[in-house]
Amino acid sequence: MLMKKNTLIIFALLTVTNAFARKPHDFSTNHLNNNAWCWFLHPQAINGEIKQPSADLTKQAINDIMNRVAHWQMKETEGKETADWTFGALYTGMVEYAKSTNDTACFNWLKSVGAKLKWTQKLEADPSLRYHADDYAVGMMYAEMFRVYKDKKMYSPMERYFNFILMHPSKRNLKHTFEPGNYCTERWSWCDALFMGPTVWAKMANITGKEEYLKFMDKEYRFSYKYLYSKENHLFFRDDSFFDKKEKNGQPVFWGRGNGWVLAGLPIIIQELPSNFKNKKFYERLFVEMAEKIAVLQDEKGFWHASLLDPDSYPNPEMSCTGFYTYALAWGINHGYLDKAKYQPIVEKGWQSMVKSVFPNGKLGWVQPVGADPQKVSENMTAVYGVGAFLLAGTELSKLVERQ
Repeated sequence: MLMKKNTLIIFALLTVTNAFARKPHDFSTNHLNNNAWCWFLHPQAINGEIKQPSADLTKQAINDIMNRVAHWQMKETEGKETADWTFGALYTGMVEYAKSTNDTACFNWLKSVGAKLKWTQKLEADPSLRYHADDYAVGMMYAEMFRVYKDKKMYSPMERYFNFILMHPSKRNLKHTFEPGNYCTERWSWCDALFMGPTVWAKMANITGKEEYLKFMDKEYRFSYKYLYSKENHLFFRDDSFFDKKEKNGQPVFWGRGNGWVLAGLPIIIQELPSNFKNKKFYERLFVEMAEKIAVLQDEKGFWHASLLDPDSYPNPEMSCTGFYTYALAWGINHGYLDKAKYQPIVEKGWQSMVKSVFPNGKLGWVQPVGADPQKVSENMTAVYGVGAFLLAGTELSKLVERQ
């Protein structure tokens, strides 16, 4: 056994040398993935207790890697959970993963988080932040937990909050500037909000039976769409400060994660809309149009970049947008919006690039930190919303492979 361990350690050191000799974004199949050297040095790997994550396209392999990532994240964030948007995105992926795999530990964790947060939105002391969509993204998890446990306390605080918004709607424009008495987040003036906000309104409409929630959602969404969507590029500007900005290559600035928020939000909205909803076709057309654009922007190695139109300036993988795009495209195949023969290879490549970004202990790497525009990404960067995107993608891919 000692000789076996020494051999593995020597091999690990050689692997480290090779890893540092390569570019950080080298995802080529001729090399071990970027986290492979970490795996060989991991004590449990040396003892044979854990295996390198598998990118096999089977339901079991997909569920196994989701389990590893989800449980690492739960342990890592224990006691630190909040109701802000970063965790809201994480909980959204977690609850879908828990439903897909019937993970009791994950369900119990989500219940404890909801109880800790009193099943309410993030409460702001500043009244100018009272309508901030980031603060109620957590409502997606609350709604799904109600659907599982049928306990009205899981959504009733959100219902009271939404009723207040309907009675006192904001009248401001979508200019994304922070001005006294005219705070720009009162309405969905930045594209990230199209994941955080309308998804919750759509779910709450179904849970409560209140059609006025859908009417509000639809009005606000299309208001933002008209302002932020580039019909020429089929992508969303992050906010109006980007209308005239250019990348180094002269292309407009379209942020990977920003458009990931939008594209991932559309399936959540569409599946909540009644078949006879008068504007449902608008959301379906937008989804297909954006999906077609995103598909052609995928890197040959399977991931997407922080900047969608200037990948050379941001060559490394970015896993939060990759997760959101992989989820959305897989959902589109599963629900008949996208051609399986064309899009499934794109989804599979996206997933395999994501698995390559998972450390042996379950940490997801290559996630751009909190921001509002494309930034450089490194392997060790992680964030809870990236894990949410990973779990959304995994649950939808699991459904796809199960049907084959």
